Amino acid sequence: MYESIRVASRGSASVLVVGQQKGKGLDKATAKLDTEGWIASAAKRAEASGDVGSMAEVNEVEGYDRVIVLGLGDGECMSATGLRKAAGVLLNRLDAIKAESVELALAGALGGSVKDEAVAGSAFGEGLGLAGWSCETFRGEATGAKPGLKLSLHPSGKRFTGGIERGLALAESANIARTLSQTPPNVATPAWIAAEAKKMARTTGLKCTVLSGRQLEDERMTGLINVGKASENLPRLIRLEYTPSGGGRKNAKPVVLVGKTMTYDSGGLSIKVGGGMKGMKRDKDGGCAIFGAMHAIATVIKPRVPVVALLVAAENAISDEAYRPDDVLTFRNGVTVEVTNTDAEGRLVLADGLCWACDKENPAAIVDMATLTGGVVVALGSTFAGMWCDDDSLRKKLDEASCASGELVWRLPHHDEYREMMKSPIADIVNSAPVREAHPIQGAAFLSYFVDKNIPWAHIDIAGTHAASSSKPPFIAGPTGFGTRLLAEFLDRF
Repeated sequence: MYESIRVASRGSASVLVVGQQKGKGLDKATAKLDTEGWIASAAKRAEASGDVGSMAEVNEVEGYDRVIVLGLGDGECMSATGLRKAAGVLLNRLDAIKAESVELALAGALGGSVKDEAVAGSAFGEGLGLAGWSCETFRGEATGAKPGLKLSLHPSGKRFTGGIERGLALAESANIARTLSQTPPNVATPAWIAAEAKKMARTTGLKCTVLSGRQLEDERMTGLINVGKASENLPRLIRLEYTPSGGGRKNAKPVVLVGKTMTYDSGGLSIKVGGGMKGMKRDKDGGCAIFGAMHAIATVIKPRVPVVALLVAAENAISDEAYRPDDVLTFRNGVTVEVTNTDAEGRLVLADGLCWACDKENPAAIVDMATLTGGVVVALGSTFAGMWCDDDSLRKKLDEASCASGELVWRLPHHDEYREMMKSPIADIVNSAPVREAHPIQGAAFLSYFVDKNIPWAHIDIAGTHAASSSKPPFIAGPTGFGTRLLAEFLDRF
């Protein structure tokens, strides 16, 4: 796969890519490039249907080594999601033919179907960048990582080109999240995540603060302390802060992002069985997504409001120090929790982050993101993440960001009856109700006890969307970085 993908300011391309709408021939702008008629002939082949990602090729024509006719979809129904997919299919083909320089002559074929050339360019750039991700860090001598090629892009049109650059940059941030997700738990400990956050902060101008040990005790981070105390890899609260240059919007309160960052989840004493532990290195993906989002916020979006990220990082292990079912924990805001299941640990560390956000940050809004429940996978599969948000303005911004990013969210309900389900006979609430009904809503209901009612808040459960089980352009099987681009687009609208 490619080592880098960038927009080139000079040089020429060896491969020309033109677009084709479904059921149509070449557009006028592309036809002008077709001085010998070979491209039009290719566009009439059976494989050149115009469906998203369809392709037909011509070799050594029109001054190029190869011309690719790329299907972009159905006219006015052409979507940013379709463009991401088409770009992913294209990149796989370019990688197969070892192309190093490509001219993207797509503006004519877009034909106003996507409302804004910059939006179309951003989607196409995201698709290329996301499809170009690979993680070769852990290849050893038996396989050997092969050095990748560098791909230079030559897009046509100023707005489309600007969009391509934006999309590639957003994909880079999402790919940072994917690489963090892919990193195994013997490497990606809470301390390692904290070190990576400090490193990223230095390169992007963010501020990074890390709390551990006695500092967590002083700040009454009950969830982190108890969930993480069975592991030799001790927990961390990682705080990243973005401050707008020039002061930003006057007197603006920060938007606070809280990410569940469980570097590994054994289930604790309520141990995962039947192969349930495999893949639990990805229980940190809520935090990984927010890590990537902060990179995008600092380097691409640069919003006019402050943004604070809180990564609550711990490892849920097993030892004689482990917290137990039947323990009662008292949280920073005074709420007491009866532990009924140590495998419902994510909500305990998130409770710390939410309490801190309310107490310390004076937030304009809070958004938390977590791989929280298997129930949301049953409810929504891998297409939508679950979202709980009762604030109309906040929900509207997240819905708009979802449409823009293609990272889809579906609203699920809050209701006092769900909060009642979480009541404990001996403490205020339990961390896991004894019934399976409304399972994903239980998690949101639990978290609601740790957010001040006057603060706009959204909870996003990405358990079904954070990883792909099979390759589907622009993604390969593995982590998707879901949430990074969603939150970046969200802050672009705040």
